[in-house]
Amino acid sequence: MHSQMNMIRCAIVRGGTSKGIFIMENELPKEQKERDRVLLSIFGSPDIRQIDGLGGADVLTSKLAIIAPGDGREADVDYTFGQVSIERAMIDYGGNCGNISSAVGGYAIDMGVVRAVEPITTVRIRLTNTNRILTAEVPVIRGKAAVEGDYHIDGVPGTGARITLDWSGTVGGATGSMLPTGNTTDEIFVGEEKYKISVIDAGNIVIFLEAEALGLVGIERPELIEEDGKKMRLIEHIRGEVCRKLGLVERWEDAETVTPFQPFVAIVSEARSHECFNGKRIETEECHLISRIVFMQHMHKAYPITGTVATGVAARIPGSVVHSLLAESARDAPVLKIAHPSGLIEADARAAYSGNQVTIEKIAVYRTARMIMDGYVYVRPKFNT
Repeated sequence: MHSQMNMIRCAIVRGGTSKGIFIMENELPKEQKERDRVLLSIFGSPDIRQIDGLGGADVLTSKLAIIAPGDGREADVDYTFGQVSIERAMIDYGGNCGNISSAVGGYAIDMGVVRAVEPITTVRIRLTNTNRILTAEVPVIRGKAAVEGDYHIDGVPGTGARITLDWSGTVGGATGSMLPTGNTTDEIFVGEEKYKISVIDAGNIVIFLEAEALGLVGIERPELIEEDGKKMRLIEHIRGEVCRKLGLVERWEDAETVTPFQPFVAIVSEARSHECFNGKRIETEECHLISRIVFMQHMHKAYPITGTVATGVAARIPGSVVHSLLAESARDAPVLKIAHPSGLIEADARAAYSGNQVTIEKIAVYRTARMIMDGYVYVRPKFNT
């Protein structure tokens, strides 16, 4: 019976090409271990179907946003992101999710955390995971976040109101440096094989690797790569070696359990005509770069916003794996067009150069978002003890 369970107010919110459970911080227990037990119950984890909770049995829909008022000086709202594991009883708070971040401003406005200002409300969001500030420009109508609009993003049906996210304040957020290894490129060894990579910390840590080095063309559908267990293990091995290099783990094998969410791995290749897994056709002249991202040991079906941010930054760093794949016209274009499994995504990336120093002045991405459900989830008492 309902009376035997605890009621916690929450919302199901779409942000970009992801969905997440949004919960106000004061709805949750203060003690972290108890809080995580409650949250795992809400999602129905661990269970590959998440049948007894709100999770969608997919890494793109097993995402958490904990919201609280900001300090008012630097931030209007505090946002803690959690990637809720489907297979294990764990929540990874080690990074950020850009798609879910795109819904934070509108949610804070609708919940009364941030005062609505028409037609655009600027919301300063503190990403508590990295203690960096993300600025969102949210369209507002009649005191609420606008939903309807003419902006389309590939991977989401229809159109919506365009939200602008400026990520320039997040560069170096996880490690303290845009180039965490101190180098534009590094060499990673797996056995006797050598792999050239670039590691960028912007939005999240992302490892960039050419598709050709993995024996791929770069336009493969996500499921075709994921079905190749040997290839996925190689990618995880490379990721683990980078984690070891960054001091995140002692052994590369530990990365999958200690830091499964980040770094992401971006498999990049030069622009070419191809067909997306959803049937959308992309011509060579429509994109500057093709990329496939691996995160949480799965292939992403679209492209994460934090991955987009890091890709935009990498494109502005001469000599990086991404920069080296770009045509001259793409290197000079202010907006980088990235082809991903579901279509295209753009990164408005501006940089200033002084000798060998690169300073990112702007890195903006555009999204749509909306609240789908607001109500109460029922949590079994045993998860609160």
